[in-house]
Amino acid sequence: MRAGPAVVLAVAGLVAGVGSGAAVSALIPTPPPLSVEADATSGVSSAADQRDLLLDAASRSVERTALDGALDPELAGQQVPEPQVPEPQVPEPQALPEGVDEISFAAGLLSMTVHDAASGVFDVVPGEVPAPGAGEVKSVRIEVEQGLDIDPVKFADQVLATLNDPRSWGGDGSQTFSRTAGEATLTVTLASPASVDRLCAPLDTGGLWSCGVEGRAVLNHLRWVTGSENYGDDMAAYRQYLVNHEVGHVLGHRHAKCSSSAALAPVMVQQSGALVACTPNGWPFP
Repeated sequence: MRAGPAVVLAVAGLVAGVGSGAAVSALIPTPPPLSVEADATSGVSSAADQRDLLLDAASRSVERTALDGALDPELAGQQVPEPQVPEPQVPEPQALPEGVDEISFAAGLLSMTVHDAASGVFDVVPGEVPAPGAGEVKSVRIEVEQGLDIDPVKFADQVLATLNDPRSWGGDGSQTFSRTAGEATLTVTLASPASVDRLCAPLDTGGLWSCGVEGRAVLNHLRWVTGSENYGDDMAAYRQYLVNHEVGHVLGHRHAKCSSSAALAPVMVQQSGALVACTPNGWPFP
């Protein structure tokens, strides 16, 4: 029987004194080395990390979608209402009393009816209004006879606006006017013709005229409603004249005369009755 190569080599090895281990190693082929990860757990950790990253990304995507939905009405499934801009409220114009125009209404008239007599009782218009500007302050109390078709506050506002106009008695900077319901430097009273006659006595006003006496300017309601031929349809100008003229008496000014037909009438010229020879004027400092 013929020996194979492996037997021959084994015998030769023994003869040469090679150890049995070396001989076996030479005879049994060595398997290829296994590829092993340096850390057996690193592969598991890497997979878990990747899974966590995927879950985190998915969570962020859901949150982003939810946020976008809150911002986007279509994604949210509901319509966000448009902001409403309120229309500016324009106050309704106050209806004028029958037969009363805007100028007369601003002067306090609620009708154009004139009664020869009223109650004879006077109400002080409440409220305090400070004096504007510089100069000696003259306080004014304003009274309205009960029974007159008048808005007392509008009347009081008209009187004070006239007295504090730059063309009025404070136009030279010497004085300014406040309104009070208490003790005052002077009083302005709106009265019926009968009450005017009583308050102005011994002056004869004949139910037609007004007066300024003893710290009180008494304005005839008849004149406040009907005006004067000198002013025609310019009722606002006449009422300004009436206030300035009668308050002028209270401040110590006497009647004056026209200097020429071309000149403005001094405010203390009587302009409620017959036509004057000069140009009508209701201001001390026109």
